[in-house]
Amino acid sequence: MADKIVLLPDNIANQIAAGEVIQRPASAVKELLENAVDAGATEIKLIIQDAGKALLQVIDNGSGMSETDARMCFERHATSKIRNIDDLFHIRTMGFRGEALASIAAVAQVELKTKREQDESGTYIEVDNSTVRRQEPVAAATGTSIAMKNLFFNVPARRNFLKSNAAEMRHIVDEFTRVAMSFPHILFTLTSNGQQLFHLEAGSLKQRIVQLLGNNYQTKMVTVKEDTDYMNIYGFAGKPETAKKTRGDQYFFVNNRFIKSGYLHHALMSAYQEMIPADSFPMYVLFIDLDPTQVDVNVHPTKQEIKFEDEKIVYAFVQAAVKHALAQYSVTPALDFDLDASIQQLSSIQQPFTDERKSSASSTSLFQGFTQKNQAHLIEKNSEGLRHWKDLYEAPKVPQPIEKEFPEEIPAALHAAPAGIADDAELFQIQNTYIVFPSARGFLLIHQQAAHERILYEQLTKASAASPIAMQQSLFPATLELTPSDAVILEELIPDLRELGYLVEPFGKHTFLIQGSPADLGHGNEKHIVDMLIEQYKHFSSELKFSRREKLIRSLARQQAVKGGTRLTEREMRQLINDLFTCEIANTSPEGNPVFLEFRQEQLEKMFGR
Repeated sequence: MADKIVLLPDNIANQIAAGEVIQRPASAVKELLENAVDAGATEIKLIIQDAGKALLQVIDNGSGMSETDARMCFERHATSKIRNIDDLFHIRTMGFRGEALASIAAVAQVELKTKREQDESGTYIEVDNSTVRRQEPVAAATGTSIAMKNLFFNVPARRNFLKSNAAEMRHIVDEFTRVAMSFPHILFTLTSNGQQLFHLEAGSLKQRIVQLLGNNYQTKMVTVKEDTDYMNIYGFAGKPETAKKTRGDQYFFVNNRFIKSGYLHHALMSAYQEMIPADSFPMYVLFIDLDPTQVDVNVHPTKQEIKFEDEKIVYAFVQAAVKHALAQYSVTPALDFDLDASIQQLSSIQQPFTDERKSSASSTSLFQGFTQKNQAHLIEKNSEGLRHWKDLYEAPKVPQPIEKEFPEEIPAALHAAPAGIADDAELFQIQNTYIVFPSARGFLLIHQQAAHERILYEQLTKASAASPIAMQQSLFPATLELTPSDAVILEELIPDLRELGYLVEPFGKHTFLIQGSPADLGHGNEKHIVDMLIEQYKHFSSELKFSRREKLIRSLARQQAVKGGTRLTEREMRQLINDLFTCEIANTSPEGNPVFLEFRQEQLEKMFGR
């Protein structure tokens, strides 16, 4: 019987290894940019076509390679960074495993042009499917240009797994941002399909953060800097008011390498405890420097996950450094009492404090006890002034006109609503967030935002399925300036937004004009709505099971819904309830959370031991 085990051909073995390192165009971006940094470049250009599927090119002015090195760099495990096993535990460079170029050459057509400063001519090499097709001398500037064309041309199954161009471009921008953030002293540019998306001049870390994450952080960051013998930490953290509902602006770097660490993120979040809502995420860009022997960077193929020798020390250090920074810059909150907005509506607050009322107040013994010297402790027995202290805070009673508001009819088919709801029931609002709706056998407690989200979600779903939502053009279009990564997202959403009543058009680099919005929506707030819509969309993007249209409808429903803390008139409450109980599914929000809870009389009596 013939033997079964054979050695794989080199090109097949390389393709399998490539799957570890090169999963999508963005993976190659990371590897090539890091190689350029390691080469000592001061200027690095990234050029993209067709979201990296057609072309992905990195040009640097670094040290370049000799003819022999240029040929060797495509071999598996060929590296200039490691000579013996001890070197593996003292890694300061970005790349070191020697598999990036071999992996790229296994799944793409690669053209390399490189030259060292001391050489008269450079070297040109063409490789595809792990085979060198051409090698010759060439005139070139000092540095290296490496172009990767037709990614996965020889692995069609993997090419089919790539997402839309907009989605792949978002991943590329993410990787570019991480490397550019880590090395602010290097000039970086990113050009996509002939349009320059980024031009990042060399400068300070703060300048680089603002260039990448937006001008709104310019005055809203605190400096984090702590040095010890064991480790140093430096960077910036956002003030509590900049915290968002979505992740995205959180960056940890260990020895200048971007890492993902839920453990360190938890340390930082604990520093913000009670300063921001539990479901919000602060912005931070933090660099940790420590001895390479204290950290293992080779526990994951992409090197984004690492292992610390002593995690607890690092955790405590990050937490303490951020806490100290927030305290030092006086951004810790003062005592903040939750003031019910309805208090502002009381007549005692609304009515002017007239001279007549002022005179009446100042003549009481209570007032005099606090204003005369050594009288604050004095309380007169049987004081008439004390008996009427409430009069100070009560407005004079003025007869109010009685306005009868007739209840609108609630449809008989109350989908998923408890039976026995009274049509003419009086409605109450609690904490400007919940609506109490009496029914024949108890009452419903309705969450107004969840109810409105359900209503809007069903309206938008039906409207988009039938025909585009009616749009009203703006006389004065709002201008929206976005960060490059958010601009990529909005560009992707423009066709779907048009179906939902928003006409958005590109207007130069990273700038858009909002030319129209849904006709039945209040106008003047379009800029804020679209801005927040992008945040909500990023939040829903983690749910892979949703289509783009579904994410957008959910985002719009969340953004346009009346928020908790908003005071509603009785007419508005009644309209909300009417609309809710005409929904196909009235008892849950689009996310599956309860819209209302029912409290029955027998339950209430049982709770009170009756």
